[in-house]
Amino acid sequence: MTDRFATRNATPTSPAYSGFSITADDALPLEEVTRALYIGISGNLSATLISGETLTFENLPSGFILPVRISHVLATGTTAGALVGLV
Repeated sequence: MTDRFATRNATPTSPAYSGFSITADDALPLEEVTRALYIGISGNLSATLISGETLTFENLPSGFILPVRISHVLATGTTAGALVGLV
């Protein structure tokens, strides 16, 4: 299979090349800092960005891709579900 982008460097704005399921947890960090998050079930997302700031993104719709670099998804305050970390 041809991959025209195989020799190009990944940047924060380039398409994701991998992903992983996320279970919200107040203590454990994600297995990898994200490039974006896919929201499968609508709701709120409480997360810590790589800057260290903790924010709550409210009323995210299902099917939404949130382009943020996140290190933690917190259980407290998160009602969104079926989360996928994109890297």
